[in-house]
This record gives sequence, structure tokens and C-alpha cells, in this order.
Amino acid sequence: MSDTQSPVNILIPFYSRDGHTEALAKAIAEGAQAEGATVKLRRAREIVSREIMAKSPGWIENADRMDALYEAPTPEDAEWADGLIFGTPTRFGNISSELKSYVDSLGGLWFQGKLNGKAGSAFAATGSLHGGNESTPISMYNFMVHLGLILVPLGYSDPAMFEAGTPYGATTYSLNGNREVSEQELAVARHQGKRVTQIARVLKTLR
Repeated sequence: MSDTQSPVNILIPFYSRDGHTEALAKAIAEGAQAEGATVKLRRAREIVSREIMAKSPGWIENADRMDALYEAPTPEDAEWADGLIFGTPTRFGNISSELKSYVDSLGGLWFQGKLNGKAGSAFAATGSLHGGNESTPISMYNFMVHLGLILVPLGYSDPAMFEAGTPYGATTYSLNGNREVSEQELAVARHQGKRVTQIARVLKTLR
């Protein structure tokens, strides 16, 4: 089996409330699978009560739908993976509390050095065009450095990058639910899945 065909495992832990981050996650998974990866899509769970969720129209319904489709991410998933691609909606230009709760559960793996040398990348969704599209992926690279992941930004490594996304990772914006993820944004996400898989495969030989 050649290097380009060798097995590689990709974990995509994400949090999504209205489906925009989910759409990017699915496209990233498509790109990774097209490159030969085994992929786990995992949705971080809510950290607030359903009583609070009920105050936001559609939150409970969307959460129930996605929870039926995706298991919750675990530290075991991260240990299994050769590459991790984290996705979140922005929270004041930063990672959401829901995904951060999962990241915080990786302390044991960090202590044991189990994530050192694996590929790490990020993607995000925001409410508005300039509502954190760059700062949110950048904020996630901070914890990846501490976990020992090798950062895999996109740069301008594909023509799709000149139409959508950011050099830090795939992004989209919802205009408060009034805008769908564009095909150009999905193309960037697929490229991200492919790129991270390629680099994770190479890094795996060095661990």
C-alpha cells in the first residue's frame, strides 16, 4: 500500500445550533473521505437545560435532529484520530462553550502526550460576514498548540480559497438564519477535508 493509500483516521468534532456549522462539517467529511480517510463526525452536546433552549425558536428541534444523527465526541475518538478538525459557531469571536467543554475533556490525553504530532485544523460559522470569521478559527489554534497538534491552516492552497473561506479554515455566515451555506463555502470545506487528510497521512509516519 502506497503512502497516498495508507489508512488515516479523521475526527470532526463540532457544535452546531442551526445547521450552518453542521453543513461545513459534512462537506469537510466528504473531502476527507474522497482522499481515503475513515471519518467520524461528532456533535458536542448542549450544556444548558432544555428550559433555556426552549426560549430560542428551533433550538430544541435542531438539537434533537442532530443528536439523533451524530454521537457525542469522546476522548477515545481523539486518541483514535490521526487528524482533528474542530468546528464551532462563533461566540464573541471565540469558540462556543459547547465545543470548549469537549476540548476541556481532553486533558488526560494532553497529560499523556497522546495527541502530539497529529494534524489539527479549524472551521467556523458566524452570524454576519465580519462577525468572527477569522478570529474564531484562530482562537481554536491556541488550544491545539497546547494539545501538541500540528496546525494545518488552508492558506490559499486551492482556487476555491479566492471565492470563500479564510486562510485559517472554512467559514460561513448565516445572517441570523436568513442565509444558507454557499456552494463556494462548501467547496472550501471539502478542500479542507482533503488537505488535512493528506497532511495527517504524512504526519502519521513520523509519530
